Amino acid sequence: MRKLISAVAFSAMLAITPATAIAADTDEETFRQLELFGDIFERVRSQYVDETGDRDLIEAAINGMLQSLDPHSSYLNEDNFRDMQVQTRGEFGGLGIEVTMEQGLVRVVSPIDDTPAARAGIEAGDFITHLDGDTVLGLTLAEAVDKMRGRIGSDIKLTIRREGHEPFNVSVTRDVVRIKSVRSRTEGKVGYVRITTFNEQTTSGLEAAMADLKRELGDEMIGVVLDLRRNPGGLLNEAVSVSDAFLDRGEIVSTRGRAAGDTKRFNATEGDLANGLPMVVLINGGSASASEIVAGAFQDHSRAVIMGTESFGKGSVQTVMPIPGHGAMRLTTAAYFTPSGRSIQRTGIVPDIAVEQARIETADTSRGVRESDLRNARDNEGVSSEGGNASGDAETAAPQDYQLARALDLLQGIATYNVRVTN
Repeated sequence: MRKLISAVAFSAMLAITPATAIAADTDEETFRQLELFGDIFERVRSQYVDETGDRDLIEAAINGMLQSLDPHSSYLNEDNFRDMQVQTRGEFGGLGIEVTMEQGLVRVVSPIDDTPAARAGIEAGDFITHLDGDTVLGLTLAEAVDKMRGRIGSDIKLTIRREGHEPFNVSVTRDVVRIKSVRSRTEGKVGYVRITTFNEQTTSGLEAAMADLKRELGDEMIGVVLDLRRNPGGLLNEAVSVSDAFLDRGEIVSTRGRAAGDTKRFNATEGDLANGLPMVVLINGGSASASEIVAGAFQDHSRAVIMGTESFGKGSVQTVMPIPGHGAMRLTTAAYFTPSGRSIQRTGIVPDIAVEQARIETADTSRGVRESDLRNARDNEGVSSEGGNASGDAETAAPQDYQLARALDLLQGIATYNVRVTN
């Protein structure tokens, strides 16, 4: 039986491991370690207190091997692989959060806009410690994600640990998550574009959004804000395409694999959807991977001012390798570098202008006494001394997005300066 299990284990590893990862079929040390695996596998299946399925044990062993390499490598069984394919197309079922595993807990990279998690108040940087009262310690990332999936309309209780707060529970109702990856609107004479994720519809959505903004503002547009906050990333080719949409020339990103010949460079082509208008890119700790590729390219080419807080710091590329008859393996195969040769792994993109998020409101104060209220005050030409608003009431503005407000201020300042220089 031990020899049989060893042979099965060896065959399984051959099915998921590139040939270059094995020095030789006859490597004595490799066979010795595989026999160790077979021995432990046999003992667990025959002596563990509860009966275990061979498939579950094999999948757990594979996941343990991959996740020991880095937090982003993992095995996807058939169901998870199918879910991932659906997600990249822009629609999937679940809570709507991008997560990773850190210190044995599930760490939220970013909640996706307009999803159950975002509506429930889940924030980037939150740690999920329990799922329906059960600790996540000891679970793999795939197991934790699987527990968060479930029947549409069913509830799950998440126990959240957030910096500066006592642990608290949040109830989230599972739903179909439909991602509209690009949203846009006008902010005065500024075009505002938010990208929530990089899926297969992102570039086409960006092109449509920019066309709408140009139709609405025309020649009055003074700049563009590209909002990548809480964007957990996605497809590399979409990040390259979005960068190319605003860059006329130069390298966008390079990826470097294990072998010297694995280096790839992606370059911009002529054409700029913003026609050279000033740009501000907003980032924060939830901006990861593909978002950092775009921000890094714009920063190195001085195409935009990067504003906000330091990004997540994921500088690696994962390749999804389908396994015939099974699911797929997601393996880190390369690191990416910004045009200047920077790796942002663990360091993130540092904004050109650091702006912490805050909520601002117009102070609700009385109007106070002004010159126009004084007896016998001289009239300005065409203005009566009785013409002022003496009611004392003040309009209170709705709470604003402080980082966005600073981006709009910057673009307005650039536009004002350019007008003065031109005149």
